[in-house]
Amino acid sequence: MAQFPCDSNGVCMVCKQKPLETETLHCITCVTPWHFTCLPLAPTTIVDWECPDCSQPNLAADSLAPSIAGDLVSSIRAIENDPSLTDEEKAKKRQELVGGSSTESETINRGCNDSIDIFDGSLNCSVCVQLLERPVTTPCGHNFCLKCFEKCIRQGKNTCSNCRTPIPAKMASNPRINSQLAIAIRNAKLARSEGGVGGSGGSKVYHTVHNDELPDTAYTTERAKKTGKANACSGKIFVTIAKDHFGPIVAENDPTRNRGVLVGDSWEDRMECRQWGAHLPHVAGIAGQSNHGAQSVALSGGYVDDEDHGEWFLYTGSGGRDLSGNKRTNKDQSFDQKFESYNEALRVSCRKGYPVRVVRSHKEKRSSYAPEKGVRYDGVYRIEKCWRKIGIQGHKVCRYLFVRCDNEPAPWTSDLSGDRPRSLPIIEEFKGAIDITERKGDPSWDFDEKKGCWLWKKAPPLSKKTSKRVSSKKSKDTLLKDFGCNICHKVLSSPLTTPCAHNFCKACLEDAFSGQSYIRQRASQSGRSLRTRKNIMKCPTCSADIADYLQNPQVNREMMGVIESLQRQTEQQMEESSEELSAKSDENLTPDEEMEEVSNPCDSGEKVLMEINNDLDPPKKERKVAGGKVVVNLEEHIDDAVVESESMDFD
Repeated sequence: MAQFPCDSNGVCMVCKQKPLETETLHCITCVTPWHFTCLPLAPTTIVDWECPDCSQPNLAADSLAPSIAGDLVSSIRAIENDPSLTDEEKAKKRQELVGGSSTESETINRGCNDSIDIFDGSLNCSVCVQLLERPVTTPCGHNFCLKCFEKCIRQGKNTCSNCRTPIPAKMASNPRINSQLAIAIRNAKLARSEGGVGGSGGSKVYHTVHNDELPDTAYTTERAKKTGKANACSGKIFVTIAKDHFGPIVAENDPTRNRGVLVGDSWEDRMECRQWGAHLPHVAGIAGQSNHGAQSVALSGGYVDDEDHGEWFLYTGSGGRDLSGNKRTNKDQSFDQKFESYNEALRVSCRKGYPVRVVRSHKEKRSSYAPEKGVRYDGVYRIEKCWRKIGIQGHKVCRYLFVRCDNEPAPWTSDLSGDRPRSLPIIEEFKGAIDITERKGDPSWDFDEKKGCWLWKKAPPLSKKTSKRVSSKKSKDTLLKDFGCNICHKVLSSPLTTPCAHNFCKACLEDAFSGQSYIRQRASQSGRSLRTRKNIMKCPTCSADIADYLQNPQVNREMMGVIESLQRQTEQQMEESSEELSAKSDENLTPDEEMEEVSNPCDSGEKVLMEINNDLDPPKKERKVAGGKVVVNLEEHIDDAVVESESMDFD
């Protein structure tokens, strides 16, 4: 029989019911509540009772050594048996022993009172109990680090560590990162490092760019109309880079916005991405020249051999498919790939150590790091090795090891700084590879220890193509909120996170599927009734089926707590700012101002203060009504002006 205690809400993890007070036992060591009737062995006494975990320290979790678990239980027992301590002191010492010193938490929280309150444990991983790193949200509304989640799945733990709810098999095999949580955590860290929201720091703002309102976007001619934009004509190129520009796109190449292309910039499609120079080809996945090098690549799930691990990935070259005639969408390998054309361009960048811009598309469904929609710029990478091997489809493919080397943090992390030099990962397929190419000399793009950043150690390659100058017309950027609903685009209310890692308001998601049944009755045929069939309910953002999730959606309480905390802080700041404004207006009153009290006939006899400043030329009369001032100019030659109350406009 399973041995599980009650959760934080007092619900038994075995029978899923909340026991009565008389049916609950508390361990004398860890003070954890247990359901009496669900215990595997009935206790002989309820006085000084210890739970199964504390009574058998040698059976601790595999993440703790038996000696460590035994020492922890012994320390807790020593605290409980100390007669000089009160119950409150025992609880405090027990908490410090298990969760760390409270003074450390106060030190962490002291610098972030003006930012999102996430450092108090409200957004900690349910496994490692640390601040979330690459957060993954389960359908039951609990958050995990991506590595912790994958570790639990590898160990065969297919249930949530908090509530024991089964994790869907599709999510277990391909977890998706909750990008909104990652961005919120990063912004909170920035606010803390700058001394609050109002701090004066050079924080970078991550924009989402839309060119919908521009007159010269990509279009399809009448002669080449087809589904999609394969034959579309490009719109204006907004950056002043050459077509073979290597490395990041900086502010000096961006006359429209004067900020360059930042990590995290997103576009609706590849044509819009092309207009900002991150990846110029709107169909091909590689931009480069065989005798010059490769400038950028796109990860869009085109080859089954690709492996995406975020900071590094294994990329498959182009070619090897028969695309003649009407086989333009053929995805089956029919012959071997060779180091030529685009593949050779990637190999040149590997030998020279050039930075390669990388964009990820939402079409890469197997990657946890792909964006939810559109195309996103993820920074520059460097190709460390390239080789050939027999691919999954039985033909040789060109393979490339990309490692991230950008000065800006990745969009899926909550880090405040960019990459540092990292050791290369161990690639199993590299052992049986052929045609191996490794860089022998120093790379052109490398990390400078003195300056603490990545830069060109050698002069960047000269352009072999002319650059196109653009006009300085300003574009309209739209900033997406950190916690925005994907339906109403407002701040999330009772947030729900689907297994495909999209966030919606509970009311918005329920309204989107209101009136639809989960089961569809099928008409009988030939006198026999057919089995009912489950209706497919696609996510409003992607094509994932969320019908099973909609039957019992769970609110993400941790995210909701952060949103409510942020809203309270915003309201408090608004109140404080309004009080400061009113205080400043009161301070501006001088002793020379003559105060009169005049009854307002329009406001049931309430008193209105009138201020007459004799120094004004021409004389002015000011009325202070409900915190505001109305200035009335008097005639220049009127002495002892008398203003009748009927002539005053108090609106």
